Amino acid sequence: MLTRELVISLVFWIKETVLTGGGEGVVFGLSGGIDSAVVAVLCKRAFPENTLGLIMPCHSNRADREYAEMVASKFDISTNIVVLDKVYDTLLKILPDSGYIVNKQQAEANIKPRLRMITLYYFANSRNYLVVGTSNKSELSVGYFTKYGDGGADLVPLGDLVKQQVRKLASFLGIPEEIIEKPPSAGLWKGQTDEGQLGLTYKELDDYLTTCSADELVKKRIDIMIHKSAHKRNMPLIFRS
Repeated sequence: MLTRELVISLVFWIKETVLTGGGEGVVFGLSGGIDSAVVAVLCKRAFPENTLGLIMPCHSNRADREYAEMVASKFDISTNIVVLDKVYDTLLKILPDSGYIVNKQQAEANIKPRLRMITLYYFANSRNYLVVGTSNKSELSVGYFTKYGDGGADLVPLGDLVKQQVRKLASFLGIPEEIIEKPPSAGLWKGQTDEGQLGLTYKELDDYLTTCSADELVKKRIDIMIHKSAHKRNMPLIFRS
């Protein structure tokens, strides 16, 4: 599908999905990254008057907020800024020590996207909006998202597009080049990048997902990630008596 046709289809799908679900508009997290920027522009086209981007720093890099504000300004997107630093700090103080046998850093970092999910649904409920997720197919396929965090949404427009396709979409939509070119990061901790945490490049991942072509070591790593993260892409299992 040509990029122009894809944009038209995505905008129509967002609008129809929201209206069919009884929503009156959309709310999403505006992180300063390429995926959220693309979602923001698509949502603005679908709901010119009822689109809200939430900028939710949580001990985040100041540059992320500046990129988010750049997108909001360029495309005239209404925003609210909700600083979650104190909420995060307070929650860590009152949580009992779990022992952190496996990964203290990851356990604490995952609180951030879950706090953002709570914030998104507060605004969605108060305005009768639906929450639009910003994950793409590359991330969803290997479970590179936080369950009930950034994975918590009512619709996910980019869920069938790999990262390289999102980049093409971003260029077509006029997303600022510095946002398209900056290293993707979930902003979970200082210096964290998507590719560093995944242990492979988006090109390697995208090539495998779209053509099944990959080095054997890369293929094995991706297959393991897909298998281990299957529960994140499904509804909770229910025992049938």
